[in-house]
Amino acid sequence: MHRRAPEGHCILLCAPYGRDAEHVAGLLRDNGYDSRTCTDLNALAGVLDDHAGAIVLTEEAMRGELRQLGEALQRQPPWSDVPFILLVARPSQRLPESPQAVRRLSELATNVVVLERPLGARSLLSAIDSTLRSRQRQFAMRDRLAEVAQAAHALGASREALAASEAELRRVADALPVFIGFIDRDYRYRFANRAYEDWLYRTPASVLGLRIAEVVGEAVFAARKPLMDRALAGEEVQLSVSWPHRDGRRREADVRYLPRINDAGAVDGFHIFAHDVTARVQAEEELEAKVAERTAALNVEMASRTRAEAALRQSQKMEAVGQLTGGIAHDFNNMLTGVIGSLDVVRLRLAAGKRDGIEQFVQLALASANRAAALTQRLLAFSRRQSLDSKPIDINALVASLGDLLKRTIGESIALSLQLDPALPAGVADANELESAILNLAINARDAMPGGGSLSVSTRVAQLDSSYTADKAALKPGRYVVIEVADSGVGMSPELLEKVFEPFFTTKPLGHGTGLGLSMVYGFVKQSGGEVRISSQPQHGTSVQLYIPATEADAQMQPEAAAEVESDGDGRSVLLVEDDQAVRMLVKVVLEQLGYAVLEASEALVAIPMLASGRRIDLMISDVGLPGMNGRELAEVARKHRPELPILFATGYAENAAIRSNFLGANMDLIAKPFTVELLAAKVSEMIRGG
Repeated sequence: MHRRAPEGHCILLCAPYGRDAEHVAGLLRDNGYDSRTCTDLNALAGVLDDHAGAIVLTEEAMRGELRQLGEALQRQPPWSDVPFILLVARPSQRLPESPQAVRRLSELATNVVVLERPLGARSLLSAIDSTLRSRQRQFAMRDRLAEVAQAAHALGASREALAASEAELRRVADALPVFIGFIDRDYRYRFANRAYEDWLYRTPASVLGLRIAEVVGEAVFAARKPLMDRALAGEEVQLSVSWPHRDGRRREADVRYLPRINDAGAVDGFHIFAHDVTARVQAEEELEAKVAERTAALNVEMASRTRAEAALRQSQKMEAVGQLTGGIAHDFNNMLTGVIGSLDVVRLRLAAGKRDGIEQFVQLALASANRAAALTQRLLAFSRRQSLDSKPIDINALVASLGDLLKRTIGESIALSLQLDPALPAGVADANELESAILNLAINARDAMPGGGSLSVSTRVAQLDSSYTADKAALKPGRYVVIEVADSGVGMSPELLEKVFEPFFTTKPLGHGTGLGLSMVYGFVKQSGGEVRISSQPQHGTSVQLYIPATEADAQMQPEAAAEVESDGDGRSVLLVEDDQAVRMLVKVVLEQLGYAVLEASEALVAIPMLASGRRIDLMISDVGLPGMNGRELAEVARKHRPELPILFATGYAENAAIRSNFLGANMDLIAKPFTVELLAAKVSEMIRGG
């Protein structure tokens, strides 16, 4: 009968994800039910009328906005309590927000049935059938109430008809599984249904005419009176309370105070409706407990996964360190063999009184040592700890000056083209290191084109915005000069591209490359505040772009004048501060051979009294990495005693001296270890004459 009833026959479906709505609608149609599918909760609110017999929702639908649905439910008449069927996943499949879906719906409606998915068609149809029958009873109650009201207000209605209507109303109220009462403005009971026997253990007749405090006690009345006053002021009030049975069994209740407005438009009292929601609350608690249990299990699983990932990262770090140290050991052992072997031959020949042929072994030892120095410089470049003399330079002029060298390097089988942007601004970088980087890229390109090809070196301007630089810590938004080196060689696969900047990684045969070329380029550009991009495809060549910070200042490459070496110190005095005894001895010997008087100090505390004395000092040479007070701090102390004293720093590695412009002060310079005798002599002569 309820399927063909004029009202309350339509089942509203809201399942916005997957094919749940389609499946349920088909099942209902096959079993003779009328249904309507709504895309979301707002659409559901728009069609909620007297034709609605039940609402079927999935927990995913409850993620939507509830305001319109709540307003639609508020507009329902007091007798209407639209039944909801909420489909949730089984505990093992529920998401952490599943209890929230149940809770959000419970805040809107009291007549809620929660079913776990997946469930059989029979179970779903049984629940729908039950809710439709319940809905029909609501319409029956409405009709009875209307009949009673009509009979009560109809002129000429007989007392017998009125009594019959009241009796019918009571029968309907007593049949409902809801606690129903009516309280007048004096807080006295004027109506009570049979549910009072189960909830208050009193007959309905025994409470009529009594004040609420006389039935439930003064304490309960005092606690609820503010809410009752709101109902008497015309406001609908809802509250959730624990209302245990007499034998101690748990009972949770959803209580509502609904104001009644008389014909004059005034509130003459309020109805009390209490609904037993113990099963729903227990289901929510059970669901929350299972979610908490699953969440705890997930936390344990995530902690285990985090430890495993940390172990994997540590393993990868150790593998990278092993690759790095292995490459260093291989190359340095080769170089040290050349140095040690050559010196051993020299020692043996000198011991035997033979001096012929010694020069070639000395040159061999020097060549191996220079190779070791170059390798160290590449390692510092890769680690971004080399000392850079960054300043504005004319990039176009620098690239153009390398043209002849690049042609000789790549050979006649490779065509070279230079494409230089005439509006290019100056770039801030170390000119020597930038030249080395471009030359390294050209050599790599040459090796990728054994059968010949084309190589282009181009320049342009690029603007990097904050959206690109946000996840790159050292890169700042702004203008950059781009130097692109592109070849038509064999290219690289994506797997190789991921490794090209790793130290000692090379695709060349053993003995034909150290694998530090690209890593040195990468470290230099990063240390300069720039960016390196590389793109390549097998058989389609490789392109490397160097992004160098641009400046608005005009800059031109000025050739450095070669310093003249003074062979005679002419009585000038040099304070040498060096903690390494071997280095200190060698530098002292060189300076004395050049005619300088040398004052030695192994650390800053030894040098300070000399600086404070009246002794003549024309130049201070100081290592940067001194024990205790470092070389830069010593320079500050020296300038307090001798403001015009020239200071030459020597460093093999110093993080703070990585960018010379930020490290050096007036009349200061820096020389990187290892250095040749000629370079040291020239730098000392230049600084003393300049000072």
